[in-house]
Amino acid sequence: MSTAPDVVARLRAALGERVDLTPESLQSARADKSGHAASGAPIALVHAASVADVQETLRVATATGTPVVTRGAGTGLAGGANAGAGEIALSVRGMDRVLEIRPDDLLAVVEPGILNGDLNAALAEHGLWWAPDPASRAISTVGGNIATGAGGLLCAKYGVVRDAVLGVDLVLADGRLLHLGHRTVKGVTGLDLTSLVIGSEGTLGVIVGATLKLRRLVRGDVCTIAATFAGVRAAAEASAAVTASGAQPAIMELMDAASLAAVHALLALEPPAPGTAQLTIQTDGPVAAAEAERIAGILRTTGGTVALSHDREEGERLLAIRRSMHPAMEALGTALIEDVSVPRSALPAMFDEIARVERAHGLVIPTVAHAGDGNLHPNFIFDAEPGASGAVTVPAHIWDAADDLFRAALRLGGTLTGEHGVGVLKRRWLVDELGEDQWDLQRRIVRQFDPQGILNPGKVFAR
Repeated sequence: MSTAPDVVARLRAALGERVDLTPESLQSARADKSGHAASGAPIALVHAASVADVQETLRVATATGTPVVTRGAGTGLAGGANAGAGEIALSVRGMDRVLEIRPDDLLAVVEPGILNGDLNAALAEHGLWWAPDPASRAISTVGGNIATGAGGLLCAKYGVVRDAVLGVDLVLADGRLLHLGHRTVKGVTGLDLTSLVIGSEGTLGVIVGATLKLRRLVRGDVCTIAATFAGVRAAAEASAAVTASGAQPAIMELMDAASLAAVHALLALEPPAPGTAQLTIQTDGPVAAAEAERIAGILRTTGGTVALSHDREEGERLLAIRRSMHPAMEALGTALIEDVSVPRSALPAMFDEIARVERAHGLVIPTVAHAGDGNLHPNFIFDAEPGASGAVTVPAHIWDAADDLFRAALRLGGTLTGEHGVGVLKRRWLVDELGEDQWDLQRRIVRQFDPQGILNPGKVFAR
């Protein structure tokens, strides 16, 4: 392996001023929005502006045996894009163009650095939208959405990122460029490598372009329901009843008492009654009003106090409470933000398990859920002082509680992560869900793409 000065010299020779060595930039590349950071700073931050820049970076990395960590906007919540000592941080945030919009084919071709919100603003001019709707949509990149397999508030009705990508352009570790997938709705030639890359967290290659499957903007009304319940289990049972009824809301979000109180405090709203949990549900399309009335009836029958609005702006104000969850947790302290999913019918049982973990470990675990698809975000809050390197260490008792909660989700037929990814925070539990044989098979697949193991090392598959 070459020394850091040699690697930097090669990068500078190939990429000039796109190689950033300023201490501030190198420090920022160590962390993402999870609140956690790599123990050291990378040797360089490359600001790629083109596919050629990415290829040159990876050629240098392969020639010198230097690890590369790809970054977008740094909004991840699993530490997957944190670059550390001896590594090159490769930013594709500057590759943010919309290359093509085809309303007739309902597709767009984009670079990976475009923000999710900016893309939809451009598409709206054509009467189109890209459905994935993470809570970070205003600040997260499409490439990051694809790399983590992101979901969001709308995915119960409109699907996750995996359902909205037709193809990806991928630069391999040695600099070769692959065009994966199709521009057609159907396409089964060979193995589906596009789906393999989605959610691979930078371990298979660097995403430098994407062909996206679009939808036409939804016509009709938007109706929003806010329903409060005396406890989180009652709210979870109500959400399960809505799902079982066959209703298909666009959004169904659940906030437990601790998370609802934290957001109300952040936004200076009147505090909710102690123990109050809330469901926020939105319907859309031509039958939105009728479906909202039907859902409101179910919620009242299951014990909810229901408010129904037919006003779009009022609906967005109600959803702003849910979208403020992350800053509310930041206001409480350092957060280990988790991401388990369970079958939707098991949502009440999972909230029972969270309550059990709280009692057993002496913690309060504010939790929100995408109740429409069974994806929960428990937040483990703790006070932490950065160590000498600036990295935050999660206390052992927090990991013990998280371990207890993860295993409960798996017992209920669930998964460790619904949309945030594995990164560094969940890698120790990956084999528990996959089993040894599948874990080994997936590691061997990664090595076929990256024989030297230089792409995002220490993430996902490291024990």
